[in-house]
Amino acid sequence: MYRFLLTPRWWGINVFLLLSIPFCVFMGSWQLGRFEDRVDSHRDAEERVVSDQREKARPLDGLLPVTKATSGKQTTASGRYDTQLLVPDRQLDGEDGYYVLTLLRTDTGRALPVVRGWLPGDPDPAKVPAAPTGEVTVTGALQASETPGSNGVSARSGLPEGQTAAISAASLVNLVPYDVYDAWVTLNRGDPGMRAVPASAPDGTGLDLKAFQNLGYTAEWFAFVGFVIFMWFRLLRREVELARDAELGLTAAEDEAGDTGESEEGSPDSGDSRDSGDDLPRQSTGVSSPVQ
Repeated sequence: MYRFLLTPRWWGINVFLLLSIPFCVFMGSWQLGRFEDRVDSHRDAEERVVSDQREKARPLDGLLPVTKATSGKQTTASGRYDTQLLVPDRQLDGEDGYYVLTLLRTDTGRALPVVRGWLPGDPDPAKVPAAPTGEVTVTGALQASETPGSNGVSARSGLPEGQTAAISAASLVNLVPYDVYDAWVTLNRGDPGMRAVPASAPDGTGLDLKAFQNLGYTAEWFAFVGFVIFMWFRLLRREVELARDAELGLTAAEDEAGDTGESEEGSPDSGDSRDSGDDLPRQSTGVSSPVQ
């Protein structure tokens, strides 16, 4: 009954099954490993943000450019506060609000964006405490420039004057008449009247969309394993049923019954033809019909 498994067709099906299952398991395990790596990276980044706060602050120029290794490190810079901007659509502890961003003019000629703190509600310059005057020294966590549209950063355009959607050199250079560092700092302690903004993990180390895509691909690969096995058993069951019917003669009997029915119905020597011929009127031999 199972001799059909030795046919070339089933050899091909079986080889495909034996190759596809380990391949799908390997790909699913690899995608799962990628997701676990991102989870570990996210956990390590959060722990590093906390540990970096206990480190001694280093000069700004020694930590640039900002990388995954230097993001969140404590830095210090001196200068005078200049232009102040508000950054809307920022949440803190689940509450809507905005950042207060002030540019610190340093001796290098470039300005360092400094997030002095966070306030709840809609951006309102009248509610923002004035920036300290004179020479100041700031200490906080170093952060990389933001990318609009990623990691919760707003990509809104057409904001009112005095506001910016993202904290990045590319955005700020169009708002101020001087060069801006490709980085920013969030103060460890917010200025009076404002809450400090905690440092965030660098890009590529969080549980973002790519991480959950890896998890979705994992489910797809393992689901494909089940689909391949299901289709193999379905084909096997179909072939076994056909083989059993052939052994019992069911298939041959059905074919013979079909052939017999066709010959009896369409035979020219059937009795129906003879009967229909006998019903026709016959003319006597040797007798001519009268001429009218």
